[in-house]
Amino acid sequence: MKKAILPETPMGRLPDEAVGRQPDQLTNQSVGQAEPEVPAGSDGVIAQQYTTQNISALPVDVLPPRLQEIINEANICLGFPKDYLAGAMLTAMAAVIGNTHTAEIMPGWKEYAILFTALVGSPGTNKSHPLSFAMQPLIDFDAEQAAIFGEAMKRYEAAMELPPKERAAKGYDTNPVEPKRVRFTMQDVTPEAVHRILSENRRGLVLVSDELAGWFKNFNRYNNGSESEFWMSVFNHKTAMSDRKSSQSGVFIRNPFLCVIGTIQPKVLTELAAGNRNANGFMERILYVFPSMQSKVRWNRERKSPSFDIAATWREILSRLIGIVPAVDSCGEVIPEDVPFSPEALDRLFSWQNEVTDRCNAEGSDTLTSIASKLEIYAVRFSLLLALADRACGDEKKLIDADTVERAIRLTEYFRVTAAKVQGIVSEDALTELQLAVLSELPGTFTTAEGVAIAAKCGMSERSFKRFLKDRKGVLFIHSAHGNYTKL
Repeated sequence: MKKAILPETPMGRLPDEAVGRQPDQLTNQSVGQAEPEVPAGSDGVIAQQYTTQNISALPVDVLPPRLQEIINEANICLGFPKDYLAGAMLTAMAAVIGNTHTAEIMPGWKEYAILFTALVGSPGTNKSHPLSFAMQPLIDFDAEQAAIFGEAMKRYEAAMELPPKERAAKGYDTNPVEPKRVRFTMQDVTPEAVHRILSENRRGLVLVSDELAGWFKNFNRYNNGSESEFWMSVFNHKTAMSDRKSSQSGVFIRNPFLCVIGTIQPKVLTELAAGNRNANGFMERILYVFPSMQSKVRWNRERKSPSFDIAATWREILSRLIGIVPAVDSCGEVIPEDVPFSPEALDRLFSWQNEVTDRCNAEGSDTLTSIASKLEIYAVRFSLLLALADRACGDEKKLIDADTVERAIRLTEYFRVTAAKVQGIVSEDALTELQLAVLSELPGTFTTAEGVAIAAKCGMSERSFKRFLKDRKGVLFIHSAHGNYTKL
C-alpha cells in the first residue's frame, strides 16, 4: 500500500529541472494534437457575451505554477486532458479545506469552498484516470485512517466485554468512547450513511462517483422524497438533520461540508435534468468540466516519463492543506478562519457581478439568470479556494487580493460557457416535434421577422415563436444584436 498522507508531511519543492519551465499552450489535448478552432455559433460565442476573451478550455493558468506543472506533465506524458485533471484537483483541494476556512463577501454572507463537479465526456475521452490521480492521495489517507480505526475498534470492543471494574486493570479506559473513522472520501452510500459519516467528519468530505448517473438515479431509492433537496441544502452549507425510523437516534449536522465529483457522458445529461432538477436549480449548482475536444485519445508509444514525480508533488501540496489544524468549539464543531478580501478585490468582484447582472436583465433569459446566480456564489468560493491553493504552493498571502479575484472570475466564466452548453443539450432533447422542426428550418443567423415567417410555415404562431426564442435564449440562440439572432 502506498504511504498515506500525514499532516506533518513537509512542503517540498519541484525539482530544479521542472522549475521555470513554461507550460505548453493551455489546451485540453495532448502534445501533437492541435487545438480545434471554435466555430461561429459555438460555446465560445456564448462566452463573448460575458467576457472579452473567447473561452474554449478551462484556464489552467489561473492555478498556482506548481499545479500547472503537474497538469502539463500529466498531459504530455500520460495523456490526461488538462480540463479534467484541473477540475478534479480543484475539487480535491476543496474537500480537504472543508470547514477550515471561509470567505465573507458581505456582512453575514460567508462562503465555503464546496464544489459539485461533473467531468463531462464521451466514452474514451479519458475522464476516469485524471479523477483517480487527483483523488489518490485522499484514498491513501483514508486507507491509513481505516487501519487505525480498525485497531481502535478492536480495543473498544474488548473493553466493552469487560465489567467496568476490570477495565483499568487490563489497561483499558474505564468509560471507553466508541471510535469514529476519520476520512475524506465516500462512494456509493445510502442517504442514512451520508448523514452518519458527515456527523463523524465535521471538517468535510467528498463524494467520489466514477459514474455520476448512479448518484442521481438513486436519489429516490430509499425514500419517496426528493433527495436532491438534501444535496441542494448541503451545497448551501445549511444544517442537515435525519430522523429516520431505522435510526436509533436522530442525526444533527450543524455545518455540513460535502463536495461531489464524478464523470458523466453527454447523452446522460438529460437524465440528470429529469423530474424537476432542471427547474429547481439543482443542475445550476453543478460545475461542468466539458472540453471542446471529445475524440477518443490515441495511445502514444513515444510518450516519456514525467520529468519529476508528479504524484509525490501533488501529494505534498494536498498534505499542506490536510495539515491545517482548525480550532473547534466545545461541541467539536470546526471554527473556520475567515480569509478577508482586499478592498480592491471586493471592488473587482462587485463590478463583475453588476456587469453580469445588467446583461442578464437585458437578455431576460430565466436560464441564463439562474446560471448566473449560482456562478456568482462559485466566484466567491473560487476566490477562497485559489487563495488557499496559493498558500499550499508556497505563497503566504493572508488575504484574497484583486489578482486572485480576477483568476476566480476567469474560472467562473469558463463554467458559464459549459453550463450553457449543457443546458443547450438538455433543452434540445426536451423540444417538441414542432419546436425541433422550427429549429431545423432556421438558418445560422436570422432576424426576428425572418424567424416568425419560418415558424409560421411550420405551423407555429408568432407568439409561440417569440416565447420559444426567449425561453431558449443563451442556450439554443444568441441575441447577437437588436432583432438579430444566431443559432448555436
